[in-house]
Amino acid sequence: MSSEWAPTFAAIDRAAFLPALMWPYDMTARKSVPVNQAIDPDAWYAYADADVPIVTQWDDGQHTGTKPGRVSTSSSSMPSVVYGLLADLDIDKGMSVLDVGTGTGETAGALTHRTGARNVVTIDVDQAVSHHARERLCAAGLSPTVVVGDGYTYKDSGLRDRTLATCGLREIPGAWIEQTRTGGLIVAPWGTHYSNADAVVRLVVRDGQASGRFTRPVEFMKLRAQRAPRIVPGDYVPADGVQGADTSTTDITEAEFVTGPYTACRFALGLRVPRCTQAVADKREGARPVWFYERGGGRSWACIVFRDGQDQARVWQSGSRRLWDEVEAAYRWWVGNGRPLHDRFGLTVTPDGQRVWLDDPGTPWSV
Repeated sequence: MSSEWAPTFAAIDRAAFLPALMWPYDMTARKSVPVNQAIDPDAWYAYADADVPIVTQWDDGQHTGTKPGRVSTSSSSMPSVVYGLLADLDIDKGMSVLDVGTGTGETAGALTHRTGARNVVTIDVDQAVSHHARERLCAAGLSPTVVVGDGYTYKDSGLRDRTLATCGLREIPGAWIEQTRTGGLIVAPWGTHYSNADAVVRLVVRDGQASGRFTRPVEFMKLRAQRAPRIVPGDYVPADGVQGADTSTTDITEAEFVTGPYTACRFALGLRVPRCTQAVADKREGARPVWFYERGGGRSWACIVFRDGQDQARVWQSGSRRLWDEVEAAYRWWVGNGRPLHDRFGLTVTPDGQRVWLDDPGTPWSV
């Protein structure tokens, strides 16, 4: 956390914005666990003070009970991640800001502390989430403008200095660019449908477009308007499995290809292989399958199986696209360019669409 945000971090108490029943991510168990303030206040406050993400809503509010639901749909992000976003935002007293994804209200509270209540608009698509956030902000003596609506299309009067998203995006909306002054900033987690391996992008707005570099890897739940439809393997792979698919082999190893959640490999592959989703299966009896599915209406698929002790992995592909061939070419491109990390990549958004680039904004490609 940058020192300029230290007074805000001290003034905004995360615990004041959390519900009594919450689901923090247990780093040891590697799963979300229910914690109830009334039943175990010591654990509740320990998690509130910890640098861990905390789910505060499941399944768009349809979830009941104490066990985790199917899909997390609102949360309190890790404080280190939130204050990293705020540092990228480079905001000062008196600047106007749109906060997309109100959630618990903590980020809106931090922005209000920093720049003043009349300068902050925070928006969330979920009425119940927004209502609870407003209550917590008021209880903390903070009064930004709290709006229920779709942050992707939201417009108000005048130009603002900053736009911050605390939800994952696949497309930066033109409305944000139109309502940001020249030289203003848009900071948002951004990525592709290839995986959840997103990165924070810091875009400078000029001449009706926005361009800038990625700063760091993150994983955020997605803006509801940009959620990808769930992949149903049976819609792609026939009942007899991989029989009938084209086969080949590759010398790319599992250790090279199946990387951790915050490494740059999956992010880079998503930039180079459009309309594709990767699904990594659990390892069983020394074998790990990795599947690839075409998005956007096509039905192409591919599967590679890595086996312990074997120098080559077997590949199956079917459909009009050779998805593994595309992925392998992208992987070798990434390796050939020195395995670039996130901060060597950038994004440019114009009325004609989104383009990404490596090192040089002058040599972009479409995504």
